Amino acid sequence: MTQHSATTSANLYAAIDAVATAQGPKPCWIVPGRGSWSFDDLRAQSARQAAALRAAGLRPGDRLLLQAEKSPEFVLLWLGCLRAGAVFIPLNTAYTAAEVRYFALDSRPRLLVCDPKQAATLAPVAAECGARLHTLDAQGGGSWSDAVAALPAVTAHANCEPCGADDLAAILYTSGTTGRSKGAMLSHGNLESNARTLVELWRFTAEDVLLHALPIYHVHGLFIATHCALLAGASTLLLPRFDVAAVMAQLPRTTAFMGIPTYYVRLLDEPTFGRDTASHLRVYICGSAPLLPATFAQFEQRTGQRILERYGMTEAGMITSNPYDGERVAGSVGFALPGVSVRVAGPDGTELPQGEPGVLEIRGPNLFKGYWQMPEKTAEEFRADGYFITGDVVTQDADGRIAIVGRAKDLVISGGFNIYPKEIELQIDALPEVVESAVIGVPHPDFGEGVVAVVVRRSGATLDEAQVQAALHERLARFKQPKRVFFVDGLPRNAMGKVQKARLREQYAMTFGGG
Repeated sequence: MTQHSATTSANLYAAIDAVATAQGPKPCWIVPGRGSWSFDDLRAQSARQAAALRAAGLRPGDRLLLQAEKSPEFVLLWLGCLRAGAVFIPLNTAYTAAEVRYFALDSRPRLLVCDPKQAATLAPVAAECGARLHTLDAQGGGSWSDAVAALPAVTAHANCEPCGADDLAAILYTSGTTGRSKGAMLSHGNLESNARTLVELWRFTAEDVLLHALPIYHVHGLFIATHCALLAGASTLLLPRFDVAAVMAQLPRTTAFMGIPTYYVRLLDEPTFGRDTASHLRVYICGSAPLLPATFAQFEQRTGQRILERYGMTEAGMITSNPYDGERVAGSVGFALPGVSVRVAGPDGTELPQGEPGVLEIRGPNLFKGYWQMPEKTAEEFRADGYFITGDVVTQDADGRIAIVGRAKDLVISGGFNIYPKEIELQIDALPEVVESAVIGVPHPDFGEGVVAVVVRRSGATLDEAQVQAALHERLARFKQPKRVFFVDGLPRNAMGKVQKARLREQYAMTFGGG
């Protein structure tokens, strides 16, 4: 890790500390049932975290792998890593010991921190990768907290490790739905530039109270939501998880909410959610998965507000956003963020004519530094001029608005025609008896791939396959129409609400005999 003088340090924590110093005794995190932590507490306790990390042998550039439940101590450990110049690797709490073993052997952390319930299972993993094992639970207990508490007094304003903007702050592993998971390397500069842009774009101020019900091991919960609040000096109501009753109870105390589409669907299922309970919030932000236009419309009807949908990914944080002031369009993820350059390109990287679907390529200060220990994969994903190939198929209109059509890997090629599932899904989702749908391509002996629709019906609906196909007959070209329609109680999703189409393709692979 490159060293720099303290006066020119680009350590992200230095930016957070400047805000925390100004806010002082004001509540930073409020946790129902546990109390609150002030910005002064953040400074003092993150300093202790950094001291404990150094005492545990972590040096600048060393990795810390964390698989633990959401808590203020989780965030404090993240801030301690920043202060110490260590590299933070948060993991989904749903990962099995075998999956954690892969991440640990790949990243070789010096310290592995887990929930006490997982300690016995992960002890062999820690030993195999040469890491010291500690525990941390949702109430702030565990051997790591004991180690922090045992330290002598630490000055809250103790200098944080001087870092350059390109020095690594975190490694976030992608979900690995195709091939093995890749560790996206995010720098101090990546994270700070993105957070500062969003604070300004979404108008966060010290007067805000953010309702935080997201998982905290992911870009959305840890970097977008948490950093926006910290760099604005806003307070955060930190819920352990999304629960409709808990969110409803805390709404009166908040001014902003960030969620995934599933959260908004569940809130709309709550009869008491409406203008009286929800209209006082200044902004509702949605991302991590596409928001159905029907949900967008229903939310506006119930609350009088339009959800602000945005788009991002692990490798770049936020990339686009609908405007805070101005038209928020259903089915659009808005415009490229200030400082982020985007283009819609064909397979060879050639920019396509306006309105034509193609893969989104991006460049900007938020863009990650590559994949950990994968130089060949990194090279594959970047163009020679520095643009990153996102793999998301989009269209861009004359105003610059971007709409997500699907993933490049989800593109269906049937009989030589390119078919974008999103176009078909929107038509199916518009049917009154449909909750949502997923369209996939599976092997077909004549066409190469055959279009299959997997549909979730509304409770009590009697919609059948023939009725869906008849409804699409006049709306879509024949080659786009699903050859088969299956009905399920729910679509498979990952922890952030994204439909797992790879699982659906596997489940329905033999629909036409496997090709």
